[in-house]
Amino acid sequence: QVQLVESGGGSVQAGGSLSLSCSWSGYRPACMAWFRQAPGKERERVASIRRDGSTKHEDSVKGRFTISQDSAMNILYLQMNSLQPDDTAVYYCAARVVTCRGSHCDCQFNYWGQGTQVTVSS
Repeated sequence: QVQLVESGGGSVQAGGSLSLSCSWSGYRPACMAWFRQAPGKERERVASIRRDGSTKHEDSVKGRFTISQDSAMNILYLQMNSLQPDDTAVYYCAARVVTCRGSHCDCQFNYWGQGTQVTVSS
């Protein structure tokens, strides 16, 4: 199994930046990703990264957010710049152990962190 713990959430003014981290332990994941969920909205994936380092960012955050990983230290990062009020949500770290045959980690994620709140004010 995989255990994940997020940190780095908080409050920031529009245009500001935050950096999230996710420490994982257990089996080395084939895919990892950041998801977010705002009140009254469905959970959405914002970015994903494969074990080989290949990344994908959704259009809503492309150019503003960057997913990365430190494989040696078992840490996943999400650097968030130019934050907007619509980015306000609980952000979750997720992992998939089994190799995904999708275009880029387009598969079910099996393990989830507890979430960390990000609030962006106008």
